[in-house]
Amino acid sequence: MFATMGALGLAPTAQAASREPAFRAPSPGDFSLKGRAAAKVVVVGGGIAGLAAAYELGKAGYDCTVLEARGRTGGRNFTVRGGDTTTDTLGNRQTARFSDGQYMNAGPGRIPQWMVTLDYCRELGVPVEVFTNENANAYLFNEKAGMKAPVRYRTAKADMYGYVAELLAKASDKGALDRQITADDQERLLEFLKDFGDIGDTLDYTGSPRRGYRVDPAAAGTPGAELGPVPAVSEVFASGVGRYFAFEFEYDQAMLMFQPVGGMDRIPAALTRAVGERRIRTGAAVTEIKDTAHGVTVTYTQGGRTRRVEADYCVAALPPNILAKTAHNLGPAVQSALEACKPSSAGKIGLEYRSRWWESDHRIFGGITETDMDLSHIWYPSYGHLGERGTIIGYYNTGANADAYAALTPRERETRAVAQGVKIHGAKYRTELATSFSHHWRQTPYLEASWHSLSGGPDAPAFAPLNRPAGHVYFAGDYLSYTDAWQHGAFTSARKAVTALHSRVLA
Repeated sequence: MFATMGALGLAPTAQAASREPAFRAPSPGDFSLKGRAAAKVVVVGGGIAGLAAAYELGKAGYDCTVLEARGRTGGRNFTVRGGDTTTDTLGNRQTARFSDGQYMNAGPGRIPQWMVTLDYCRELGVPVEVFTNENANAYLFNEKAGMKAPVRYRTAKADMYGYVAELLAKASDKGALDRQITADDQERLLEFLKDFGDIGDTLDYTGSPRRGYRVDPAAAGTPGAELGPVPAVSEVFASGVGRYFAFEFEYDQAMLMFQPVGGMDRIPAALTRAVGERRIRTGAAVTEIKDTAHGVTVTYTQGGRTRRVEADYCVAALPPNILAKTAHNLGPAVQSALEACKPSSAGKIGLEYRSRWWESDHRIFGGITETDMDLSHIWYPSYGHLGERGTIIGYYNTGANADAYAALTPRERETRAVAQGVKIHGAKYRTELATSFSHHWRQTPYLEASWHSLSGGPDAPAFAPLNRPAGHVYFAGDYLSYTDAWQHGAFTSARKAVTALHSRVLA
């Protein structure tokens, strides 16, 4: 009853009552209460934002048509499986040769537990499993910093925390903090540091079982043999491994994290079914968006023919760098804002192996190895544990590193990535390789970006024209959020556009 009164303007709505309003999906009842009828909407872009907008509007009976330039929905949510074929803007054509059950998530690969993406997984019936973002058995290898061999994450962390704890404890013990905290607080700090760095009452870091074992503890008579020797404090600091430990404190990177069972594209597949495939036109490259006195006209090409869609409203959910190159009459302010959204580069390579040697030989089950080499990250699969074959993400790099790899042929990318991986994992990184597939977003037709950089953030004055409708055209995408590059940003931006459009129709 309260919600009904709110819809009629007789009581505060949930939006007015909360600082960050909870999203309420449109429903047919809204029109019954207001004496209105649902409108016709054309959604340009069949990525997560576009599909989410069509899905939410469809709940109220809006007549939605989705136009997607590529041959599939999902946008940058792209899971590569055997048989998938791509051709990039440089002319590189690849066909994936992954075996059954193997895949790589070329775009988003993980979902933090606080993001609304999981709410959509629940609503759409997409099962999820844990994605291992941090693994104590993964490696750190900063070759440029002078490291001669990779070090386990747990070992590097134990040494770094141990020495930091020792230095702080000794500073506290010598009265260096007398002016900062009370004697009681110093004692409490000291007790914390003893445990934090495993330095004991001597306050000296001399190693710890936290570093790991040469011989694992086992049955009676096998107490285990700890790793050694412990490197000097200067060697630990010089290695630069400490830069990686703050990663797990980041709000959007902390465990637990999740992934859809069977590949990230289970999400757009479920959205596509929910929207209705008959409402989605793939291979439909939009060439013009024209706002009119009473609605919008969208022109597109499909199968060599030029077609048009007339609608009451449009949700422009294609990448801003692509929209900036599309003819429109939305005004110079919109064009300037679109051009101010700077595209970023990112790339990945999937390496399928005939055996899961990282599990059997290195005892690594999921997680990420961090390096200062140009491959940046190596991801181990968080699915198929103890199976026969597996697919590693052999590099996930961004910026100049991604651009350097993109300039190579797919075979050259594989050769370069494998040569660096051998430095960490040894010969099996090459000898057990079955096939590879690489993907770079700046070179992907109709996308040409991995994500976007907006100077000052999406609420900066330069982007104000994109945060309000341009006539009958609304804008949506992860770039118009504070979680760009995440599906959460696309979902929440779509919700914002849907709420504004629906409120306008009701009014």
